[in-house]
Amino acid sequence: MTLRDAKPDDLDAIMSIEHRSFPTDAWSSEAMAFELASPHGRYLVDAQDGVIIGYGGVRALQGSSDADIQTIALDAEYRGAGRGRALLRALLDAAVERGAREVFLEVRADNPGAEALYRSEGFEEIARRPRYYQPDDIDAIVMRLALQHPRSDHRHESAPDAAKEASA
Repeated sequence: MTLRDAKPDDLDAIMSIEHRSFPTDAWSSEAMAFELASPHGRYLVDAQDGVIIGYGGVRALQGSSDADIQTIALDAEYRGAGRGRALLRALLDAAVERGAREVFLEVRADNPGAEALYRSEGFEEIARRPRYYQPDDIDAIVMRLALQHPRSDHRHESAPDAAKEASA
């Protein structure tokens, strides 16, 4: 597993994974390119043998007390092996580096694997947004994590094996 900062040249590979992972509500190439270029976020890619197989991003303005996980996606054959967890932890570390004290995200209510991953890392449900994901009419579960301790301690490593194997 190799995590590295995403570059503009990675856009095509990221969009390919985006469309496979989110066929009905994928971001546009323009929106993703804007995110990759923004100084207010950090996007990472996961590469296997030089091929991008996943990505994730966090929006965390320098000095702001909160941050948002924007997206995490992995090609299907790489899910369930801890790569989503590694991406999430790296994004949380980036949020901490920028001064965030809490992180928010939305997860599709029909994605129990991702929800289990986030819960195992300490995220708690704080709200639901009915029919948020369109055109599928799927609710969004809004989650929050208080970053009270440095992320490097990985305090949730004792999570059940099933949750450890979940990926975004």
